[in-house]
Amino acid sequence: MDFIPIDVQKHQKYVIRFRRDSFVVSFGTDKGLGEEQEYLNWLKQQSAKHPDGFVLVLENDEPIGQLELTVKQYEGKDIGYVNLYYLIPEKRGLGIGSKLHDYALNFFKANNLEEYHLRVSPSNQNAIGFYVKNGMKKIKSEMDGKVIRMSGEVLY
Repeated sequence: MDFIPIDVQKHQKYVIRFRRDSFVVSFGTDKGLGEEQEYLNWLKQQSAKHPDGFVLVLENDEPIGQLELTVKQYEGKDIGYVNLYYLIPEKRGLGIGSKLHDYALNFFKANNLEEYHLRVSPSNQNAIGFYVKNGMKKIKSEMDGKVIRMSGEVLY
């Protein structure tokens, strides 16, 4: 398994497809996805800031997943933030998610962070189960109940 920096032009068809599927899995629809070009512009900008945080996951040179990891301010301190953990449907439930999670933790360690957050749809029970299994805790509901903010510790 390889993690390679996203090249927005070269990987456009994958990142759009993966993001769309992540919305359907999370919310049951891709409504709210927004404009593709807007997402690609954001992705390009964020990739330039954190090239090791915005990566495609390859297996035998074939894209099977995507990670979007950043550093953000939350309540006055720097935290790691997971914008996207994604695996194609046929790779879910096989233990590969743990490798993505390990990659994310190493990214956060490299950025000297002690805590990381993400937001998840309350209906995405598989994802919530995975996050809890990996030590994350629910903090609060946000966006009028559309998402739950969860946090985890970065252990050194």
